[in-house]
Amino acid sequence: MTLDEITASDEPFLNVQDVSDLLHCDPHAIRVQAQSDPDLIGFPVSVIGKRVRIPRIPFLRFIGKEESA
Repeated sequence: MTLDEITASDEPFLNVQDVSDLLHCDPHAIRVQAQSDPDLIGFPVSVIGKRVRIPRIPFLRFIGKEESA
């Protein structure tokens, strides 16, 4: 997903694959970090079982892009 697509989306949560390209990071590395010590990621995450969800608006703030709506 591109930054423009994330900004334009009305979905409340993103998945790891959505943000991994923007962060230039392996999606699995994000999942592992979220499950082991989410405070080190730098943006909020929600871990439910093995699934990792990322709140869209806080993620946009983290990368310096406020929601456009």
